[in-house]
Amino acid sequence: MSKTNSVVIIDDHPLFRKGVHQLLDLEPALTVVAEASSGEEGVQLVAQHEPDLVLLDLNMKGMGGLKALEAIKQRNPDIRVVVLTVSDTSDDLIGTIRAGADGYLLKDMEPEELLAHIKEAVFGSTVIASGLAGRLATALREEATAKNRNVKDLTEREMQILRSLAGGKSNKLIARDLDITEGTVKVHVKHLLRKLNFRSRVEAAVWVVENKLG
Repeated sequence: MSKTNSVVIIDDHPLFRKGVHQLLDLEPALTVVAEASSGEEGVQLVAQHEPDLVLLDLNMKGMGGLKALEAIKQRNPDIRVVVLTVSDTSDDLIGTIRAGADGYLLKDMEPEELLAHIKEAVFGSTVIASGLAGRLATALREEATAKNRNVKDLTEREMQILRSLAGGKSNKLIARDLDITEGTVKVHVKHLLRKLNFRSRVEAAVWVVENKLG
């Protein structure tokens, strides 16, 4: 029997939560284990269930999505978090990616497209809504020029792992591919992000693809 991947939905709009829940029920590989109507409640439920994926709204009363994202990632960086929002501003996109989000999707996407992206995210891919990836790439390109980013600063192993990040692979998959421990992968990721002045693995992945370094 194939593994079912657990999902927690954090959104302060009950009807939207219900709609997403019903959409995910159409996919046998995904199971919604909890819903939260606030950032505070969401962080608690994620700590309780430790799901494979979190779908997180940005604009909520009290603890907003960005603070909830930071709290979730601080406690367990391996839980995949995809922002699902109405905001298509570059500031929100870049801010959440730098805070560790594994994807950024818009609420007005077609249901079939949204479900396909969510499935990709839970299996390790970085997902960004159409039209927004270009904005992120442009911002990273401008920043890279200013910071004189160069892959020549990386070791051969770090370069291998960077290419794996660009392929959307999780630390666990990278460790298996390279026959090293997951802990070793985490250390290498931390080092390569520091060397290249990136705050998140998604930033690094987008930059590698944009510069055809993969």
